[in-house]
Amino acid sequence: MAHPKILAFVLAGGRGERLAPLTDMRTKPSVPFGGRFRIVDFVLSNLLNSHIYSIYLLVQYKSQSLIEHVRQNWVLSPLIRDHFVAVVPPQMKMGPEWFQGTADAVYQNINLIHDHAPEVVVVFGADHIYRMDIRQMIDFHIEKGADVTVAARPVPLEEASAFGVIAVDKNGRITGFQEKPKDPQPMPGASDRALVSMGNYLFSTNVLVDSLMCGADNQHDFGKHILPSLIGSGKVFAYDFAQNVVPGTKPFEEQGYWRDVGTIPAYFQAHMDMLGEAPVFDLHNKQWPIHPGRYQGPAAKILKAEIENSLISEGAIIANAKVSNSVIRRDVVIEDGTSIDECIIMESAVIRKGCRLRRVIIDKFNVLPEGTEIGFDRDRDRRAGVYHLDGENIVVLSKATRNYKGICER
Repeated sequence: MAHPKILAFVLAGGRGERLAPLTDMRTKPSVPFGGRFRIVDFVLSNLLNSHIYSIYLLVQYKSQSLIEHVRQNWVLSPLIRDHFVAVVPPQMKMGPEWFQGTADAVYQNINLIHDHAPEVVVVFGADHIYRMDIRQMIDFHIEKGADVTVAARPVPLEEASAFGVIAVDKNGRITGFQEKPKDPQPMPGASDRALVSMGNYLFSTNVLVDSLMCGADNQHDFGKHILPSLIGSGKVFAYDFAQNVVPGTKPFEEQGYWRDVGTIPAYFQAHMDMLGEAPVFDLHNKQWPIHPGRYQGPAAKILKAEIENSLISEGAIIANAKVSNSVIRRDVVIEDGTSIDECIIMESAVIRKGCRLRRVIIDKFNVLPEGTEIGFDRDRDRRAGVYHLDGENIVVLSKATRNYKGICER
């Protein structure tokens, strides 16, 4: 099928407050993920793998690390005018306000749509972990003659109350939205499941521009304002993400894997999903790669270590230590006698001799003194001033904190 000219907006301006303290110093899409990535790399990789190359990344809060990441790692062809990933902060051309919502972010940059004159505008979020062939969604959009297509995924009915639920008819046409309903409506043909919005949209350009230009001043959000106002046209459809087929997906993976890593437990569990002989989400897919940040440094060095079911990134140095069920990012140093279990250790952290860590997320540049123990005694962890997640037994050491008084007390 011939494809139309496409322009993509990636919304990367959210505060990410539920992911604190990892978002104390950075925006959510810039949070490191896996051994080599940041969260934003997943949506950008999906776009590139889908042959969508004109991409504007709309940023807002605490965006400097995200801007630097894109500048260093996401330069496309400088010779082809329409091949770019361009960062766009709030321009405030229409007033002194920052982006007031998802729709307002695009509205404030409507001149970019006029400049490129696309036939279809892709509006995707930047803070989810998944693979998606967006061209299949575009094919669906064209076949249906849709004005708007919303990416949706089926979830068990008992979980649907946590999402925006989409009511559809048997042809996939959206007939209503339910924002976190107590009694969600099941999807056709599956009484135990409901369709929920993924926050990813395709718009026919004229419909998007008209909706943004004619909307009320306080209509700032696609899901709450713009889409409900368009349902009456009969040309708003839901695309079932469960039908999306990504090349290279292995039989043991969860089909249609998608995770909102907006909380510490979800972020932690998504890392665990990548581990094991048959991971739920396997990063090793040469047919649909997730493009990481570039690294110019040495390979990892392992010195007589006991490593089990873990991801070890470039530049890491591991001495006589035990590492299990963990993700170790680049340039991490782990010294003799250290035990690390179910941990996420970010760039350039140093774990001194004799440390014991269990279910700990350590942000960048932290240096743990010899004999540090975290994750075994909640009261001691709290006295040390680290962030302890109630009910989840996960401890987080923020990038903002450098010295931990009392953390070695026994």
